[in-house]
Amino acid sequence: MYKLQIIFLFLISVSAFPQATKNVIFEGKVVNSENKSLAWATITIPKLKIGTTTDIDGNFTFQNIPSGTYEVTASFLGYKSLTKSIEISIPVTEVNMQFVLKEDSESLDEVLLKVTSIKSEIEKKGFAVNVIETEESSFRNLQTNELLNRSVGVKVRRNGGLGSSVDYNLNGMSGNSIKIFIDGIPISTYGSSFDLNSISPAMIERIEVYKGVVPGELSDDALGGAINIILKKDIGNAINASLSYGSFNTFQTNFNAHYQNDKSGLFVKASGFYNYSDNDYEVWGKFVRNILPNGRYDYVRAKRFNDAYRSFGAITEVGFKQVKWADKISVGYTGSNSYNEIQHGAYMSIPYKGRFVEAKANVFNLIYNKTNIAKGLDIDFHGLYSNRNTVVNDTVKYNYNWFGEKSLDLNGNPILRPQGAQQGAPTLANIDRDIFSFRAGLHYAINNKHKFIVNHLFYDIARREDDEILSGLQRNFIGTRDLQKNVTSLTYEMRLFEEKFKATAFGKYYKQDIQKMDPVVEDINGERVRVEKDFSKQISASGFGGAVSYLIKPAFVVLVSAEQAVRLPSENEVFGDVGENIVENAGISAETSNNLNIGFKAGLYQVKNHKFSFAMSGFLRDTKDKIVRRTQSNLNDAVQTAPFENLGKTKSIGFDAELNYIFNNKLDVLFNVSKFDTRFNSKYDNNGNVLSLYNVQIPNEPFFTSNLNVKYALDSFLQKESTLNLFYNIQYVDSFYNIWVPREVRGIEQFQVPEQFIQDAGLSYVFPEKNLVLSFDVKNIFNKQSYDNFAVQRPGRAFYLKMNYSLSKL
Repeated sequence: MYKLQIIFLFLISVSAFPQATKNVIFEGKVVNSENKSLAWATITIPKLKIGTTTDIDGNFTFQNIPSGTYEVTASFLGYKSLTKSIEISIPVTEVNMQFVLKEDSESLDEVLLKVTSIKSEIEKKGFAVNVIETEESSFRNLQTNELLNRSVGVKVRRNGGLGSSVDYNLNGMSGNSIKIFIDGIPISTYGSSFDLNSISPAMIERIEVYKGVVPGELSDDALGGAINIILKKDIGNAINASLSYGSFNTFQTNFNAHYQNDKSGLFVKASGFYNYSDNDYEVWGKFVRNILPNGRYDYVRAKRFNDAYRSFGAITEVGFKQVKWADKISVGYTGSNSYNEIQHGAYMSIPYKGRFVEAKANVFNLIYNKTNIAKGLDIDFHGLYSNRNTVVNDTVKYNYNWFGEKSLDLNGNPILRPQGAQQGAPTLANIDRDIFSFRAGLHYAINNKHKFIVNHLFYDIARREDDEILSGLQRNFIGTRDLQKNVTSLTYEMRLFEEKFKATAFGKYYKQDIQKMDPVVEDINGERVRVEKDFSKQISASGFGGAVSYLIKPAFVVLVSAEQAVRLPSENEVFGDVGENIVENAGISAETSNNLNIGFKAGLYQVKNHKFSFAMSGFLRDTKDKIVRRTQSNLNDAVQTAPFENLGKTKSIGFDAELNYIFNNKLDVLFNVSKFDTRFNSKYDNNGNVLSLYNVQIPNEPFFTSNLNVKYALDSFLQKESTLNLFYNIQYVDSFYNIWVPREVRGIEQFQVPEQFIQDAGLSYVFPEKNLVLSFDVKNIFNKQSYDNFAVQRPGRAFYLKMNYSLSKL
């Protein structure tokens, strides 16, 4: 702790003396020989080891270029690269340059396209990783989770409409084995009122999806994979705002603003969001039924009536960039608030009315990073303090049907819930969480071939509960809950043979401390006395892994990665969560898995006007003590809560593949498929008997999915320099069971989630000035039933209109 205090004092002291820099802005534009803008062309300055891409209008900007003479190269697919020399000297503060690229006639025959970008660099390091770029998606009415759901090997599962709980499945691994990060910091720090859908794609530079094997620098117990959201950094002085409205009274808006003073390095960022939806979409089928007074089931079509959602929040950050004592130092604040009505429990058999959850979070952060603090040594630090509060309100005692009406008995009297509330006993549960977390890293490059990285993640949560509906005596017997986690990693990176061969090796050490206190009454010397009964548990484990890639040809790379991975049980799995109907299980153990990925990526290739790429990967997940939520073999309407538990051994084998085809830079077709088979792999019980569930498919896991995304662009549609983009998406999910099915028996189809074939369409219109975009989307065009968790139906056909406006160079 003493060392941590020294770090904070150092950062505060240096931030008190901001120093001006005399760096220059270098900006320009890339066009073709017909003076048409080339969007997403690549601009590099090799001497400074930096690069960027042009925006949709062909413009690019470099901030804070030091004095000197540099070679600058502009390149674009199908065009000859062009290199120019620039000289930057004081007192000049701004340099402008235009690149006119000519078509490369040879490349229109049959040549290999070599693209050097952050995306390709990450995807060729050996890990099984998808890099999703969000530039184009930010203009459409798409949520971040929808972008993920269309990526190969990823299935995003939601428990309803906007604001519902979300579960991520990567190659058969799901739940909390998949960790979500924002710039390397666990999103769990920010609370339930701030999730991925709170982050507009316009704020995101890229999304990195690691499957099975996770780099050591992320430093967390991400056994099944990780999703790392990288926010935009250097966007110049700009404002972006969007507004959308659609079905189910869904309204969403967000704004982002960034200001930077290039002389002092001072920058200010601000963003905000607001989301609202009634979520009153129609549901029907075997799980939507009213119980008649005589006990018979009446299957109905009805609208959800207790599922409204509202969230809003703001993010601010102020600091300095590219000053002598820091590449970046900043302080920030994130505040968020949400209101979420709960329509039902784990499944849809009994609807709730009057049950809702309110959440709010206040998060403060400090960021410091500096490259070359000593020769070859980089440091980075990101610390956060968060206060999160959740209130669960459930006091309505009546039973309701799917029309929102009180259920009646044979005498016409209202039927009461068994324990006096929609789920269990009446409650006004108030859960308060104080969280302190930081991630610190050291990067040491011996040379451009060898590098060492040390990272440490610290996470501490103190949880306190209260319930105003209880008596004073009962509240005096509410306990406390504390959890602390430390993950340390050491990584070694090597690049040989002109970077054709890349290898990464890493080791990780995990430690978790669980503390809980529950007051009880004991007899002491004949008197009944309140005693605080303590429970503590420590978990420690280690893991290791690595990744290797070899570039056989300039656009064909072989990838292999493996990890002995560990996942520690999360706070809600250990202590429960009344808002999510999760029961406490403090005895739960850590989950371990041996993960293996083998695959390749080929392309981008070009034959005349045709471009294509292909990638494929096979994977193995051999897991022990898999943490899953307990499934039930019957629909108990009275109790829809369940704990998380260790399942035993499981094994998952599968593959995923993706094909991308582009014609004339107008038609873009992306097809992917993912197939895996996850089975219970514990054969014998403690007495040596063969378990009935041995080799049975794990329930509630969609095991075969595919996506087809088609885009077509029409230039100068209605107006010169405008663009009309047309989109079509098809998603297929094979049928699966949501309970254990050791054998086919009569009536088992009751627990089968049907095959799903969902189609969406949309269009976006980019106005000639490139700062205004209108889009229209139709989701689930044919109003098909769509399911995810425990056969909970998701929204049917829906229409959305969105406007996006950007203003730069303020």
